[in-house]
Amino acid sequence: MLAAGHRAVSTADAAPEGGPDAAPDPAVAGGTEAPRRAIRSFVLRQGRITRAQQRALDTLLPGLGLPYSPAPVDFDRVFGRRAPRVAEIGFGMGEVTAQIAAAHPEIDYLGVEVHSPGVGSLLDKVGRLGLTNVRVVQHDAVDVMREMVQPASLAGVHVFFPDPWHKKRHHKRRLLQPGFVALLASRIAPGGYLHVATDWEDYAREILGVLDAEPQLANVAGRGYSPRPEHRPLSRFEQRGLRLGHAVFDLLFRRR
Repeated sequence: MLAAGHRAVSTADAAPEGGPDAAPDPAVAGGTEAPRRAIRSFVLRQGRITRAQQRALDTLLPGLGLPYSPAPVDFDRVFGRRAPRVAEIGFGMGEVTAQIAAAHPEIDYLGVEVHSPGVGSLLDKVGRLGLTNVRVVQHDAVDVMREMVQPASLAGVHVFFPDPWHKKRHHKRRLLQPGFVALLASRIAPGGYLHVATDWEDYAREILGVLDAEPQLANVAGRGYSPRPEHRPLSRFEQRGLRLGHAVFDLLFRRR
């Protein structure tokens, strides 16, 4: 397995109603809402927070963080301008997110992550680089996408290296299942894109099947996987894995 540097997350950190193994509700018809997932796709771990990360949380999160809201957010007001917006779900330690935002100042980026060390790490990078086009929500991505993001409002969504939950009995916890993919697709504007990357081949095959089956999306590659787009830089961990011969699978789909 390639140590890709981060794993995407999706569900709320509060204990779900009905117990951790309760089955998810069916997806809402039309794909505009995702089920309230009763099975978590991540495990919250305390993790060690460095001084720099804690300083960033204390000083930058109040200005660059968005509290969860059960109502749509006016992102023009939040960013102070009208621009294309891309959401990244599970940005890990924020290395790639910061690189992308620095390379594309004309685009606004909304990062969604639940783990405090990662949020602090990204904010620290944003502060050191002087970036003004990044905002962070430390909350469940399902809630954020369903409640805070309006339909057809995003230019793109990034899901880079979601947790593969590699044991077969844990596959039910994988993030990119049909209901959530339908929700993501509904939040992307026509012509916008969904970009997924994973270093687990069996998960890549599963994701490809789910994305191919979503009627709102079309495979940019026609079929199969895409070459790595230029907008996704290589993390240090990925570069090391590639030197060792590990494969990475990029899946790029457009909203019809």
